Amino acid sequence: MLWPRIRPYAMIAPSIAVFGIFFLYPIAYMVYLSLHSWNFVSKDKAFVGIANFRELFADEQFRTVLGNSFQYTLLTVGLTLLLSLLLALWLNRPGWSYRFVQGAIFTPHIIALVSVSLVWMWLMDPRYGLLNWLLQSVGLPPSQWLNHPKSALLSLVMVAVWKGVGFNALVFIAGLQSIPRDIYEAAELDESRPLTTLFKLTLPMLSPTLFFLAIINLISSFQVFDTISIMTQGGPIDATNTIVFYIYQYGFRFFKIGYASAAGVILLVAVSMMTVIYFKLLNKKIHYR
Repeated sequence: MLWPRIRPYAMIAPSIAVFGIFFLYPIAYMVYLSLHSWNFVSKDKAFVGIANFRELFADEQFRTVLGNSFQYTLLTVGLTLLLSLLLALWLNRPGWSYRFVQGAIFTPHIIALVSVSLVWMWLMDPRYGLLNWLLQSVGLPPSQWLNHPKSALLSLVMVAVWKGVGFNALVFIAGLQSIPRDIYEAAELDESRPLTTLFKLTLPMLSPTLFFLAIINLISSFQVFDTISIMTQGGPIDATNTIVFYIYQYGFRFFKIGYASAAGVILLVAVSMMTVIYFKLLNKKIHYR
């Protein structure tokens, strides 16, 4: 009978169709557009081959944008994971006060990025912002925050860490609570020191959670757009311009769709390569219970 053989494929066909329409087709069409010159208005698309990619890599602005993207991603992912892990180790205790703090630090995650960006723009205002008032109150010089090339990207990193640390901390807490308690009891019987228990027991058992969070933070950080669009518009002097905002600029402001699609292909390749490398390097070190 033919039906028993094709039944599994028929059952998953709707999911495959949705995946193909909303994921594979847009990627294929982006690659197609990257090989053409198109202004988004005319019907004709001129085939230019890899000219868009040559223009990309010859553009000093694109190299700056790519460097900003990697710098933003590494700082955001590293600081978010470190701070959320420390918070999780502190908050993984019984008591209403710890539950209250868990809820408080998770709140920024559910606030819209537009609201977050507007609030932080006020906090970082060079003349009237609360952050500069706090700095001056303890005798430190004020900062230009978003208005200076050296501090603008770090300011955006601070906003991203503030918004993301609560979610990551709760996921870490869930991972910590899934570790069997008898393992810690055995460590206590062996008179294991706290730091030894942390590095030899807790972190290896928490490695799947850390692996998962590192991947999703890596991908989301490369796709940052909202905060840059609202807070800095890529400035000053392209100091906060990242690849997604760069794609938006050339695609929907300058109407160079082929050029923007080529930058999108570069973004796809960069994220895919970093994810694959991360899997290859660390997957064997993950301790799956």
